Amino acid sequence: QVQLVESGGGLVQPGGSLRLACAASGSGFSINTMGWYRQAPGKQRELVGISFKSGGTNYADSVKGRFTISRDNAKNTVTLQMNSLKPEDTAVYYCYARADTYVYFWGPGTQVTVSS
Repeated sequence: QVQLVESGGGLVQPGGSLRLACAASGSGFSINTMGWYRQAPGKQRELVGISFKSGGTNYADSVKGRFTISRDNAKNTVTLQMNSLKPEDTAVYYCYARADTYVYFWGPGTQVTVSS
């Protein structure tokens, strides 16, 4: 089993920056994809960005140019650097991992609030 633990959420003013981190622990699975989803109140969970073990990344159009995913394959960690934050970025952010065997894991979520 794999456990994901997020850190770094909080309150930030519009235009500010925040960095989220996620660490995967456990055994029995080889992690392929890691990344972030988010869910705002009353909305469906949506993709923010993902990082493939091969090195590629994919981002939602709404965050391109503002958010950056970094990953350490050896440590099974992934970070999300969020710049130029907007009120519409307010959501619970979930770390996500997919194993080579297509088993999916989720973190408990961390709240990000963008407000003046």
